[in-house]
Amino acid sequence: MNVLYEDNHVIIVSKRAGEIVQGDKTGDTPLLDTVKQYVAERYNKPGNVFLGLVHRLDRPVSGVVLFARTSKALSRLSELFRTRALRKVYWAIVANEPAQHEGTLNHWLTRNEKTNTARAYDREVPNSKKAVLDYKVIARSDRYWLLQIELHTGRHHQIRCQLAKMGCPIKGDLKYGAPRSNPDGSISLHARLLEFEHPVSHVPISVTAPVPDDKLWQAMENLGNPRIT
Repeated sequence: MNVLYEDNHVIIVSKRAGEIVQGDKTGDTPLLDTVKQYVAERYNKPGNVFLGLVHRLDRPVSGVVLFARTSKALSRLSELFRTRALRKVYWAIVANEPAQHEGTLNHWLTRNEKTNTARAYDREVPNSKKAVLDYKVIARSDRYWLLQIELHTGRHHQIRCQLAKMGCPIKGDLKYGAPRSNPDGSISLHARLLEFEHPVSHVPISVTAPVPDDKLWQAMENLGNPRIT
């Protein structure tokens, strides 16, 4: 487990693609339990360790995940996420060149619980929710484009669905139109950066998750040495 930041109130880790954040019907060990065990052993805490789940990443996605170590931190961090008073930056690799290399996507999303997918519409439809994100191309290779994405809303599968609607499904994302899966079952979407005000000390925190240990990710990161701006 790769711990990116920790103190008495929060702990931030880099999730590997394929890990689940919270327990589900698969019975696989969730990241929540792994981090709890780490805290118990590192700080010699007997009994049940408190660890608050603030947000989630889809199973095939990698990157920054934030947990609260105290109830005070949990309530304040949850409010930051609810009001979107923080910055989350994602990187995505796509095989189709965007028609515009920078822009804002505005859609209305519906969710299908049976298939666990979302669908994007250009106008409001029944039971839809507004979805807005900014994107820009920050690097390219001979076959792929690396996009930087910032969310203005937090909808189910938002990035995956909106990029697919744009004609740029994420590499490996079979649910949203990619022609083939990635060998490890991941999709090429990475929660790269998280910036927020510490819930107790109020100092600014900025954490960057390293890209996955994968040749394409390493190559895309090095192409033009992209920087988050």
